[in-house]
Amino acid sequence: MKVGIIRCQQTEDMCPGTTDFKVAREGKLAFAETGPVEVIGFLSCGGCPGKKAISRAKLMVDRGAEIIAFASCIKKGNPIGFPCPHFAQINEAVIKKVGSEVQVIDWTH
Repeated sequence: MKVGIIRCQQTEDMCPGTTDFKVAREGKLAFAETGPVEVIGFLSCGGCPGKKAISRAKLMVDRGAEIIAFASCIKKGNPIGFPCPHFAQINEAVIKKVGSEVQVIDWTH
């Protein structure tokens, strides 16, 4: 399966996403149910309040993503310890935009 990952723009300069790529490749943690997946896109939310996440998720689906995953920096706040205050709204809007045939995972590791 192919996955597009959306990350928090606030953490880009602190996290290169290596753990996101590793758990996807190995099919671990959030990808335990799907098994190993191929990352086809790794984009930020566009910055607060995360409105660009919706169009970016759709773009990755249009380019072959079968799963959209939010990197753990958004829901869990890794590594800065501050979860996105807009996560619930972003998650709901992404699910609505990409449709029910696309799985949405709300964390990676």
